[in-house]
Amino acid sequence: MSQATATPGLESLARISGNTPRMASLADKLQPSAILKVAGEIRAMQAAGRDVCDLTVGDFDPKHFPIPERLRDLTKAALDAGATNYPPSNGIPALRESVQRFYARHLGLSYPLDSILIAAGARPLIYSLFRVVVEPGDTVSFPVPCWNYPFYAEILGAQGDAVLCSPEDAFQPRPGALEAAIRKASLLIVNTPLNPAGTVTPRAAILKLSEDIVRENEAREKSGRRPVYLMYDHIYWMLSFGVEHVTPCALVPEMAKYTIFIDGISKGFAATGLRVGWAFGPTDVIGKMNTLLMHMGGWAPRPEQTASAQMLDDDDAIAKFHAVFKPALTRRLNALHQGFQKLKAEGLPVDSIEPTGAIYVSARVHPFGKKAANGVEIRTNEDVRKFLLEGAGLGVVPFQAFGVPGETGWMRLSVGATSGAQIESGLTRLGAALRALV
Repeated sequence: MSQATATPGLESLARISGNTPRMASLADKLQPSAILKVAGEIRAMQAAGRDVCDLTVGDFDPKHFPIPERLRDLTKAALDAGATNYPPSNGIPALRESVQRFYARHLGLSYPLDSILIAAGARPLIYSLFRVVVEPGDTVSFPVPCWNYPFYAEILGAQGDAVLCSPEDAFQPRPGALEAAIRKASLLIVNTPLNPAGTVTPRAAILKLSEDIVRENEAREKSGRRPVYLMYDHIYWMLSFGVEHVTPCALVPEMAKYTIFIDGISKGFAATGLRVGWAFGPTDVIGKMNTLLMHMGGWAPRPEQTASAQMLDDDDAIAKFHAVFKPALTRRLNALHQGFQKLKAEGLPVDSIEPTGAIYVSARVHPFGKKAANGVEIRTNEDVRKFLLEGAGLGVVPFQAFGVPGETGWMRLSVGATSGAQIESGLTRLGAALRALV
């Protein structure tokens, strides 16, 4: 290949700033991820040699949590076998069939093959679902705290309807809490186990919302209205600890007409970078989601699909992996929760909620009105975040990033990228920093 001569001036021309309109109105509304911004600060501190316990990003550090050996070996074998061309837009048949069998065995859900759609992780599936069931001006309802579902509603011109849940309920909706939201929504979203709270939605709440959705849709069908759909994001369901994970369709079979499951290998197998996700639901909705993804090109890579198909059929390999993976997670989660409870018992201004799922702990740090060593008074959640990072070497994410209003001191702590030793030293630093406040 010949070498090109550099065209002068392009670097300065490409650096465009100013107020002249150049993009669509949506561009002005787009905001970067608050979580990734915090993570960038932590990386800068670590690069400068600071000891920081990073509890921010919902990811897995492969040093602490490698993917299953079986999945790794199968992915390599697929590459060696030449599985490098485009897959079918809805996923390779072997993976769709494997997901079908996996859900039947472990969740008791027996669906037709046309109910299953594969994509490059959960996000393209969530976006495509929004696109095919939500019109501009429709209402999308979701309990908060929540992942960034409000962003998807905003970019579609829908109305986000946040139903605030309380720490007294482990940030989960009580039975009946979503009844009013169901009556006005085109799409209702439930995420369990919950990012960011690290708790599981109770059976009674899932049963009640399922009964309410079926009742609402019976009335809508008589009046010719589109139904309200439930997006059941249970991508952490394999990481439920000591509590029951239930599905709407197992409790109320009629919900199969209205429920779209969002799932994948990213959390249950610590395989966030392999980008294999699936939606599982009514065939008409899944079919239209597939048509949209055809044009987006949002399919998962063929080698990872090929490997995932074999992995999901290998219950022994899954059990072997989880026998190591899940205890390692629970040790970290329990260490954080118990550490916060010890500090609380000492009279320090902290609290936490027992984690029952996912990779998160809901923790509260509320030394409001106190002053740090630099003389700065702590008044807001952002002040708390900075205090924890600068004073205790703990990186956390305030619940404002998950739609919770108010300066309450609640934070998300993620254990996927840290060790038990780092958590222990971080808690020690936290106690010292809190005791030094005046």
